[in-house]
Amino acid sequence: MNKQPFFELTPDTVLDAVESLGYLSDGRIMALNSYENRVYQVGIEEKTPLIAKFYRPQRWSNEQIIEEHQFMYELVEQELSVVAPMRNAVGDSLFTFKDFRFSLFERRGGRAPELDDPEHQFQLGRTIGRIHQVSQVRPFIHRPALDIQSYGIDSAAFISQEFIPESLKKAYDSLTSDLLREIDAAFKRAGAVKQIRVHGDCHAGNILWRDNTPHFVDFDDARMAPAIQDLWMFLTGDRQQQQLQIGEVIEGYNEFSDFNPRELHLIEALRTLRMMHYAAWIARRWDDPAFPHNFSWFNTERYWGEHLLQLREQFSALQEPVLRLL
Repeated sequence: MNKQPFFELTPDTVLDAVESLGYLSDGRIMALNSYENRVYQVGIEEKTPLIAKFYRPQRWSNEQIIEEHQFMYELVEQELSVVAPMRNAVGDSLFTFKDFRFSLFERRGGRAPELDDPEHQFQLGRTIGRIHQVSQVRPFIHRPALDIQSYGIDSAAFISQEFIPESLKKAYDSLTSDLLREIDAAFKRAGAVKQIRVHGDCHAGNILWRDNTPHFVDFDDARMAPAIQDLWMFLTGDRQQQQLQIGEVIEGYNEFSDFNPRELHLIEALRTLRMMHYAAWIARRWDDPAFPHNFSWFNTERYWGEHLLQLREQFSALQEPVLRLL
């Protein structure tokens, strides 16, 4: 794999790609906060700027990207507020320019939701309930599923073999082995929960709050997973706070979809898998110059020490009783 996958994606290339679809740029271009892909706001003559997203080479197949787009169009058809890619006159949404695949999006504004506000929690749960009502109509065929193997076992193996300092390797290997055992036990306690199409990365940065309504962006991590994957990231603070929050979220969710309470067993397991996967994601991208530049704190003795401490906290969290629906 090219160690600099976006080396030839110059500002001129970005502007030329957008203009190849018939838009006249005013020459203004601003890089937005994205590392896995490259995303730019591009000024358009006498019109609102557009957002151009250039996909990381070799990450997703064309079929997987188009399947993500189709999911968003299904949501838009049901009048859900998601920022779906723009289509040309023949319905295409994925384009190619100089070997780069890209899509265009309308620019939308908004602020992050207030996760300590019960009304925001209720509305978030309600909207995800509507999204999952559509999700359950059909599965993804090409996109992957969130599982212990890819998010946990593979991540731990890669970090252990390639990145963890030798002084911490024994502790890391022992801890991740214990964590994976607890995660597996949590999934077994949950039982055969249904996997559906999910957004997959529902953190506050992917939600634009406007007019008392959440608007969802960036479905790049969409995959098959339990419904709780799109809900647990709304929970913040200590256990008492999270207990109150989950009640608001699920009350809203149940207006449109039936939540399976057994999925509550998966919250800390999924949180732990995300932490392990996130560390491995940065490590796997370390040859991309953008990553050492933007994650300069990563891959230091201090970082790995703190990472181990966080994982130990998760081991404790996995021992605690699960949140309940009151």
